[in-house]
Amino acid sequence: MIVHGFHAVGARIRRHPESITELYVDADRQDPRMRDLLALAELSGLRPIAVPSHRLDRLSPGRRHQGVVAIAEASLPTLDLPTMLDRLDGPARLLVLDGVTDPRNLGACLRVADGAGAQAVIAPKDHAAPLTEVAIQTASGAAESVPYIMVTNLSRAIDAMQDRGIWIVGTDDEAESDVYEAELPDSIAWVVGAEGKGLRRLTRERCDLLVRIPMAGAVSSLNVAVACGVVLYEGLRRSRASVSRR
Repeated sequence: MIVHGFHAVGARIRRHPESITELYVDADRQDPRMRDLLALAELSGLRPIAVPSHRLDRLSPGRRHQGVVAIAEASLPTLDLPTMLDRLDGPARLLVLDGVTDPRNLGACLRVADGAGAQAVIAPKDHAAPLTEVAIQTASGAAESVPYIMVTNLSRAIDAMQDRGIWIVGTDDEAESDVYEAELPDSIAWVVGAEGKGLRRLTRERCDLLVRIPMAGAVSSLNVAVACGVVLYEGLRRSRASVSRR
């Protein structure tokens, strides 16, 4: 697969340099950002190939490559749910996507999850976008830092999280409490459904708590990545406020 741009290529070098088979850089670009990337590549044992910019255009047609293109293995190292749960250090801050099938939305959700410090993003195999090149590129490096765990049965995955003391908090436009009013536990797995469809019935029924995102304007719903950002950052704000009071 093709990975392009400083964010995505730099993240792949830092996290999984062994997955990169070839690294091409613009021979005419000598600015500090490029020098930093070349130094990172050297430390990781990679040997960049300097080429004219038109060759990068052919390698990554129609894309804003910024002078950096890597050819890498399509798949990233995977992590299963039990292993991820065993590795949690402190309260859980997880994101569950129920029915998000657009790869660009998935990439944007991964980027938000990374920014908010989520330990993983979880989705069902039969109702979710796979981690494609489009999703990885949209994530701008977050696909390498936040594990994307696809589970065979989402209901069983929710049961497993609940067994670990993690509250399953779903977003629902019809919920009585909004996300800013509700009492939230320390360990949370936020569950967000596809835009327009929301959570599936079985997923909604397994949630410990349902909250809504208040809408003050004319539109009735948010893009799924924006909704993920609202709830994840509210959870982060609460967590930091709790620590500061101790």
